Amino acid sequence: MYLNCHTYYSLRFGTFSEVELLQLAQQNHVTQLALTDINNTSAGLNFVRKAPEFGIKPILGIDFRNGTEPCFIGIAQNNEGYLELNDFLSHHLYDGSKIPDRAPTFNNVFVVYPFEQVLLNELEHFRDHEFIGISIKDLRRLPFSKLASLTTKLVVQQPVTFRNKQDFNAHRLLRAIDNNLLLSKLPKEEEANEEEKMYPVQNLAAAFSEFPFILENTEKLLNKCSIHFDFSKNRKPQNLKTYSGSIEEDEQLLDRLCAEGLPYRYEEVNDSIKSRLNKELDLIKKMGFVSYFLINWDIVSEARRRGFFYVGRGSGANSIVAYLLRITDVDPMELDLYFERFINLYRANPPDFDIDFSWRDRPAMTQYIFYRFNHVALLGTYVTFKQRGVIRELGKVFGLPPQDIDFLLTGRYVLDQLDHVSKIVLKYGSLLKGKPNYLSIHAGGILISDKPLHWFSATHLPPKGFPTTQYDMVIAEDVGLYKFDILGQRGLGKIKEALEIVAYNQPEKHKEVDIHDIKGFKKDMKINNLIKTAQCMGCFYVESPAMRMLLKKLQVDNYLGLVAASSIIRPGVAKSGMMREYILRHRNKGRAEEKAHPIMLEIMPDTYGVMVYQEDVIKVAHHFAGLDLGEADVLRRGMSGKFRSRAEFQKVQDKFIANCRKKGYAESLISEIWNQVASFAGYAFAKGHSASYAVESYQSLFLRTYFPLEYMVAVLNNGGGFYRSEFYVHDARMMGATIHPPCVNKSMDVNCIYGTYIYLGMMYLRDLESRVMERILKERILHGSFSSLEDFLDRVFIRMEQLSILIRIDAFRFTGINKHELLWKAHLMLSKNDRLEHPKLFPPRHQKFKMPQLNTTDLETAFEQLELLGFCLCSPFELLEEPPKNTNGQKDLKRYLNKHIDIYGYLVTVKNTSTHHGKRMHFATLVDQHGEVFDTVLFPPVAAKYYFRGKGIYRFYGKVVEEFGFLSIEVIKMKKENYIQDPRYADMRTSKKLFDSKK
Repeated sequence: MYLNCHTYYSLRFGTFSEVELLQLAQQNHVTQLALTDINNTSAGLNFVRKAPEFGIKPILGIDFRNGTEPCFIGIAQNNEGYLELNDFLSHHLYDGSKIPDRAPTFNNVFVVYPFEQVLLNELEHFRDHEFIGISIKDLRRLPFSKLASLTTKLVVQQPVTFRNKQDFNAHRLLRAIDNNLLLSKLPKEEEANEEEKMYPVQNLAAAFSEFPFILENTEKLLNKCSIHFDFSKNRKPQNLKTYSGSIEEDEQLLDRLCAEGLPYRYEEVNDSIKSRLNKELDLIKKMGFVSYFLINWDIVSEARRRGFFYVGRGSGANSIVAYLLRITDVDPMELDLYFERFINLYRANPPDFDIDFSWRDRPAMTQYIFYRFNHVALLGTYVTFKQRGVIRELGKVFGLPPQDIDFLLTGRYVLDQLDHVSKIVLKYGSLLKGKPNYLSIHAGGILISDKPLHWFSATHLPPKGFPTTQYDMVIAEDVGLYKFDILGQRGLGKIKEALEIVAYNQPEKHKEVDIHDIKGFKKDMKINNLIKTAQCMGCFYVESPAMRMLLKKLQVDNYLGLVAASSIIRPGVAKSGMMREYILRHRNKGRAEEKAHPIMLEIMPDTYGVMVYQEDVIKVAHHFAGLDLGEADVLRRGMSGKFRSRAEFQKVQDKFIANCRKKGYAESLISEIWNQVASFAGYAFAKGHSASYAVESYQSLFLRTYFPLEYMVAVLNNGGGFYRSEFYVHDARMMGATIHPPCVNKSMDVNCIYGTYIYLGMMYLRDLESRVMERILKERILHGSFSSLEDFLDRVFIRMEQLSILIRIDAFRFTGINKHELLWKAHLMLSKNDRLEHPKLFPPRHQKFKMPQLNTTDLETAFEQLELLGFCLCSPFELLEEPPKNTNGQKDLKRYLNKHIDIYGYLVTVKNTSTHHGKRMHFATLVDQHGEVFDTVLFPPVAAKYYFRGKGIYRFYGKVVEEFGFLSIEVIKMKKENYIQDPRYADMRTSKKLFDSKK
């Protein structure tokens, strides 16, 4: 009887989930229910999926509104009707146009106009499929309306938005947030009526007892509606079924492409390669995944045609077919990649292919996919209300001052000591937490469907300009839609740009470079030594302090070691305590024989019996615990964090433990192995995925080895990496570069290199407008370098505050004139009147000004750079108020092993973490006075006393310790050192005195 039900996907309006709606309906003995969210279909698929569990027949529709003003409700008679509704809604969401008062002529949709709107808009004539909705509150007015005579057109339309008073309160808060208003200022017309509740069916029937024909009309309408989506275990994939038009042609094309790929990938094709290939092809065809592989092949082929770099990774990297089609660059034969992780008969979904492109190339590839295939959309995802966001929003709604909101956000408050309003903010915050806030876009998911995507939901058009679904990847997979992951990353941008820079800076060497010679890179001693010594700054996935520490501890000097390290670093292995055990077994090969269970060692000999990869979970579940591959895959999916049915997962866990007991394993062993499996939740990589990462790491390591300066410029131009830009600048200097601040004659908007001279880009000048940069570069390219400040001002239209930035950073140093003098000149030449921006007919004549003698100190320059660039180009140690009391550095750590050291360091990065007991501790990486990097750790007692206060130089006193050859300092005490007073604003005599003492 309920034709108009809302969930919290009626964004910032509804208050509970689609599952809670079904629970409510069951409690009220409702057997047929229409879900009609406001201008949204996000909950539709899951509502249909879950309804049978509650004994309810699901019906789908949409409540069309302009803001909160109702227009009409569309109720799908069948799937075709749902498609019509989604087409209509999507059209209006795309262009933002108003919903009309009157519905279009639908073929498979019932339209219900609310009683109030019919009267307001004076609607008179109704088509066969159109009805008038009467709510309980409308019953008082119906007998006095001429609409009462339309007995065949009246249906029950009792909206359902709330379950209780608490829901209504949450609704009002959501409306206030949506309108950015104080709750006290929220207009009544922005709220729903508090009586929009669900009543037991018998109560509803009693309310309409004087109008039995309304109940009959409603029953007839509901009985004519039926919607179906296949969520069964044996559902067919809904992705594009054929690539070339027929299954036979697809299979022939796949066979041909694999045959063509064999000689490209393998010098010698042996029987094991042929056997693996045939096994994969048979299974891919049997499972109906041929088109999925061909679509991925099409995408990467287009990328190669355009000269775009890409990396294919994910579980699909375990496939030899993917390797032959050049979707991935990982040889599954070389790495003995586990075939069943990639695909097996128990697995309904195709393997994952995550295809990474450069962040610059990804938009073009996304555009290509939308152009190339018919039914394409980006995958949606919901951003929910989180604790901090709720406090901030509700603080505004209740009128809390900003400082009070900030105080609540710190979490450092005593509840009893808060004022009344702050307590209300926290109390009501719990009502909103976890509810959807707005629809966003999945990081890289694209759906390519056989049917129109509006068959499943409406789509909207975010700022990126591509249609995006109103549901997420979990429900997409449930209904048989499997995403193609098209991702952007900066690592590939660095590689591509580095090669472009080498082409102009070392053209003779560029011709010899083959960046795809991965086999050669793996054998290169220089590259492998770089990994072993962890000299990996700027290199993809191997530059973080934690990775640097792991590489040193493992003494990794080969590709397979790097593949393992890429996965061991993941929290799953570390959390289980097996990272340390892996290092111990790696450094002492006999330890694996002593410590590992024989079956575990037999299953995973390469990793010393330690689970490192996702497929290890499958191997252990299958071989150690005796689960079949389907059950093992349930475990693996349960680990991924996107798995929904915890009951199914629990069943497999129980069977895992029961099987182990049957095999006679000790309880302690069963518990230990299960804990290792469970710790992988959401964190482990597939081995092929790690191998793909390692390939890209080797490419970036090659460039760092042979073209370090060009590579570092590319790193800077692609947004840096794990560290701040200044540390990549520092690293380039340590490798022999001379760093120059921006220059109007040499610099571009980005960084550039001439020989070993790196000129910082004008993009680092925070307050320099992009249009000014464009003018400078355009003028210089068209008419050559600038000869003087006067020449510059004659040719470039610029305002004084923008020119001041360039002069202060010394961008006119080619003139040989002191920058204070240039500033005086600039002020005299640029009158305060606005200059017109137009070409000059005649060269201007310049007045000669007599300037006083002015000087600039190095310290002034350093502070100008700090202000304008965010870092100085001299050593920060030169800015200390008191010079360091010693010269200790990273080179001295070995000498001080197990002794105490007094050392100064410029802060690079801090990792704040917690112990198992929840106590705070820090790992910090710093640069010493000689430019070398060292690491410190502050355990909880020290972290409680001392804390890092932002960028700067710190003095440490601590003990040098060693673990597996990796040296670090356990800090006992520390202090942040003061910089001198900024000489630009300090007393000039003090400034000069300090400057002289530095000299």
